Amino acid sequence: MPHLENTVLCRESQVSTLQSLFGERHHFSFPSIFIYGHTASGKTYVTQTLLKTLELPHVFVNCVECFTLRLLLEQILNKLNHLSSSENRCSTHITCETFNDFVRLFKQVTKAESLKDQTVYIVLDKAEYLRDMEANLLPGFLRLQELTDRNVTVLFLSEIVWEKFRPNTGCFEPFVLYFPDYSIGNLQKILSHDHPPEYSADFYAAYINILLGVFYTVCRDLKELRHLAVLNFPKYCEPVVKGEANERDTRKLWRNIEPHLKKAMQTVYLREVSSSQWEKLQKDDTDPAQLKGLSAYTHVELPYYSKFILIAAYLASYNPARTDKRFFLKHHGKIKKTNFLKKHEKTSNHLLGPKPFPLDRLLAILYSIVDSRVAPTANIFSQITSLVTLQLLTLVGHDDQLDGPKYKCTVSLDFIRAIARTVNFDIIKYLYDFL
Repeated sequence: MPHLENTVLCRESQVSTLQSLFGERHHFSFPSIFIYGHTASGKTYVTQTLLKTLELPHVFVNCVECFTLRLLLEQILNKLNHLSSSENRCSTHITCETFNDFVRLFKQVTKAESLKDQTVYIVLDKAEYLRDMEANLLPGFLRLQELTDRNVTVLFLSEIVWEKFRPNTGCFEPFVLYFPDYSIGNLQKILSHDHPPEYSADFYAAYINILLGVFYTVCRDLKELRHLAVLNFPKYCEPVVKGEANERDTRKLWRNIEPHLKKAMQTVYLREVSSSQWEKLQKDDTDPAQLKGLSAYTHVELPYYSKFILIAAYLASYNPARTDKRFFLKHHGKIKKTNFLKKHEKTSNHLLGPKPFPLDRLLAILYSIVDSRVAPTANIFSQITSLVTLQLLTLVGHDDQLDGPKYKCTVSLDFIRAIARTVNFDIIKYLYDFL
């Protein structure tokens, strides 16, 4: 299907698998399909695009919005009712409180002529939230085709693996389909596909290559990278617009965009800069921290130990793990930076951006930089959680992963310097880039 191939890029294998599972309209499809993968890996987009392109009757429900059983079941039934009665413009609202009622009402709704003799698809996005609802809900959806004796397929979209869903009492096993992360080549192809018509495809592809070279190590989120690409492209092509360079002069274009990409590194994921603010920041050529109203957390007064936790998180994000012995052990011996500087580490860590670190490394650095002895109490862990809530730290791993939670520090060096001054801590002498 040419139209689908041009719309959905780098997901040919998953599209082919789903098409084979769906089959013809009148065929009974697989009762349940579990689709999982990291955020921004194309799960929702591919599923919605495929169902719309094939014009299959379906309802799409986000489990974050429908946070109770009643909201979820009523949303599904009313959307189905709208599909079946679109010709009559029926606006009757269906109420449903239990899953038994849902099965009964589902049979009534799907008797309509428009839904007869074809598969109905129910798509549950953010399906991991189903685990917090009634115990019979997930097994019921998995066996919905059997319980209703209707041609229905339930698709679960989630960011966690099926093993975290499976009930202890056992259930019907769905067909599991994995969406892997996009490789750098996939991202290059997808982002280059969005090139503006007034510029050549090769020129925009060169820009995307530069952008990925800077941001790929710290950000693999397609949505975020697409936002960054749109936001920084005017600055990249500025020398071309002014007539100071042509589209093939990549060296001059790189020198022009490099300092602005360094500024953009401070705002990855935070969304603390609007598009209009960023345009103003680029025109004025000012530091991001000087933009009035830029950060919501610059005026937050942190507790005493939270300041040290944030400092420790910054050191863990920007210092290589192997330098911890150099900085935090008393009898480490003299180690010159030039002796253990690797070839691939010649680029500043502050340009590459923050790297994830485990919780135990954060606590080890915290215990080393605080003068008084700190016990690992619930108060310390609650302050770490508060920093995540304030978006000063980002949780990039969670308890569903085997290696435990990992974090990133999302604040700038200027912000850390201001925090360090309040506790008389010399942050610079602990930074690997400033040795």
